[in-house]
Amino acid sequence: MVLLIAMPSIALPSVPADTVQVVALIAIFAAVLVIFEYGSTYPGLIEFRDAPPFNRIRFGALFLTVAALTLISRHHAEPGTLGALLEIVGTMAADIIDFPYSPVRLVVLMLPEGSSLAVIEQVRVAAALAYLVSLLSLAVFFYAIRIRHWPVHNGAFNVWVNLPTFDPTSGGDVVARLARDARFNVALGFLMPFFVPAITKAASSVFGTVNLSDPHTMIWIVAAWAFLPASLFMRGLAMGRIALLIEVKRRRAMQQVDPALQPA
Repeated sequence: MVLLIAMPSIALPSVPADTVQVVALIAIFAAVLVIFEYGSTYPGLIEFRDAPPFNRIRFGALFLTVAALTLISRHHAEPGTLGALLEIVGTMAADIIDFPYSPVRLVVLMLPEGSSLAVIEQVRVAAALAYLVSLLSLAVFFYAIRIRHWPVHNGAFNVWVNLPTFDPTSGGDVVARLARDARFNVALGFLMPFFVPAITKAASSVFGTVNLSDPHTMIWIVAAWAFLPASLFMRGLAMGRIALLIEVKRRRAMQQVDPALQPA
């Protein structure tokens, strides 16, 4: 976690000393939070804490995104082989993903008028590469659900520990509430890459434009733009999976109580 947060500040040249100190403080705080969360027996803030590889996939996707964007940004200042390779991959992804009304095209249109061609191309490549990583993370999690039978392949699933913000006793059917939350998260995760650039562009007249020409700002803005929707989408898939498991367990319990309910 410390390496993830501090990576852009460490790898990028010409980072102000004040920025490095603030980033170091945030990294230490995040590391302490994760250590206490995973070291505690009781539920806290992190969901699906005891249901790997959900959080591992999310962290891995964010780490790869930040690392790739950092290396590309560093390549523009200090050319390197790995940075050049990632830029080629990002350019190929941009040529495929960047079409009219696509999320990548909306991110490019979010840039202020008068932006240089170099900045536009850098943001375009970064957005395409980050979006590609988010799509791959979704594919990996879908594989874990369908092929590895997540989360039951690790044993019993504890709703209290893994869903600390979900109260089963707050009213309404648990399965219906989980299914509703799953649909909401999937819909929000699908629409967010389209809405965020449009909202940012509309708010720029009030709050000012986002300076994506700064590599440090560009890395975190683009990484968050790609990671948060994928994270919400994964959360929706996970909650839908939990709702299905509870429904199946209920059905089996009812069949054990009343054998007449068993299928012919």
